[in-house]
Amino acid sequence: MRSAEELRFLILAAQREGNRLLGQALRPLGLTPSQAEVIRILQDRGPLTLNGLGELLVCESGNSPSRLVDRLVAVGLVSRKVAEHDRRHVELSVTEEGVRLCGQVAEIEEKLYQSIDVAAEGRDLGQIQGFLWDFVRDLPAGQAISRRASAEAQQTDVPDPGRRNVGPNSPDS
Repeated sequence: MRSAEELRFLILAAQREGNRLLGQALRPLGLTPSQAEVIRILQDRGPLTLNGLGELLVCESGNSPSRLVDRLVAVGLVSRKVAEHDRRHVELSVTEEGVRLCGQVAEIEEKLYQSIDVAAEGRDLGQIQGFLWDFVRDLPAGQAISRRASAEAQQTDVPDPGRRNVGPNSPDS
């Protein structure tokens, strides 16, 4: 097997297994990984328009997240509010029930990140992240991650010294 082919399938396998593990952990909450991503983004950065949300999603990059949002509205985790000044402007936000679930989702995500940290122990993640950034930087999912990293950096007044800067313009990339 050629190195590039092996790498392709290793990345695919890691993504699928990570998503499977995340899906299993989220199932008791009645959420899919994509739905969890939506409510977490809305909690962190909402309210957002459908387009604004779509620009930050990795799970639905390039597609309109309207069906995903419709489902979350139907189960009461996301609300739609039509702006008084312009009926075409609809803002999405997480409901009280959505906020409650976001806390549980954050705990599930943290456990996944801890298992990734254990698997990565002793490895130079900066090189791996740099390679992956070079690969996805100009692609829709990479652009969504970049926008999320930029928005997060703008919301943070004081840098967290324990947090690595892994964005597209970081020293690690």
